[in-house]
Amino acid sequence: MRLTGVSRGAAWTGLSVSTTLTNPSTRPGLRLPGRVTLAAGRDDVPVRHLRLGLVAQVEPEDPGAPRRLVQYHRWSIAGRFVVPAGRRRAVDFAVPLPWETPVTVFGGVPLMTLRTGLRTEVSVDPHLDQGEMVPVLIHPLPTQQHLLAALDTLGFVMRQAGLQQGRLPGVEQTLPFQQRLGFWAAPLYAGPMTELEVIMLTNSAGMEVLFWLDRRLSLAGVTHQSISRFRVWHAGADRRDWVTTVDGWLRHAIDRHAAAAAHADWSATIRESAHVSRHPDQPVAPGYGLGGTAGSGGVGGGGGGGDGT
Repeated sequence: MRLTGVSRGAAWTGLSVSTTLTNPSTRPGLRLPGRVTLAAGRDDVPVRHLRLGLVAQVEPEDPGAPRRLVQYHRWSIAGRFVVPAGRRRAVDFAVPLPWETPVTVFGGVPLMTLRTGLRTEVSVDPHLDQGEMVPVLIHPLPTQQHLLAALDTLGFVMRQAGLQQGRLPGVEQTLPFQQRLGFWAAPLYAGPMTELEVIMLTNSAGMEVLFWLDRRLSLAGVTHQSISRFRVWHAGADRRDWVTTVDGWLRHAIDRHAAAAAHADWSATIRESAHVSRHPDQPVAPGYGLGGTAGSGGVGGGGGGGDGT
């Protein structure tokens, strides 16, 4: 499938610009191929530079502020050149997507709240034409897909997905926001928590997963949150028992959550197994995990190190 974005604001530059993606469906870390075609009118058009940018709607850190359009990554694909009068100039590209590019397609269905577009920026003295955006469909990496499938198998139901502006303290993060996936707690885990928020941060080696647990007592008007962190490598992901791994992560996170809770009656312990074929193994090999933060109202609060096991 080929998608094309055509600039509407070409009249004052004397230049029309169209961007075509060979295949808009991709994954983080892969190259996105396409072509930008520029056509001049009656006069030569000197172009200063040609750039591409990834754009998405991001929720600001202030919960009362509206979402805004953010360009979160940019590539330069051409420097100065001239498009002769009445002629066309094509610039091919194959740009690498950041490993932290947010996933926008789940189970084959694109989520409107996570729409990502590719915008072409053409600089023509003294103007800057940002053109139209071409939609890009970001599918999960295999490691991400395994995690999401395990959560589904364990009974978690996604309730919301969005991009939150800001950086998480103590977490390696390259983009100015993080993707957050909210789930209703599965019945087996619904005692210790009511909601689960999942943040997946990937790089070329693996994926760091943050489980943000929330337990609300509506009658008391009290909420308790905690965060646990885990890491898994891309290598060998297809051979891992993901249901057991994620169940182990959840049990570890719930134990930390319960230990840090202000009231003992919140400490509901899971006794039955969510994966009955064998006893849950250690979710992360020794030395591969990352420390967690528990009992805080945010990532920076609380304390306690550990390797995630």
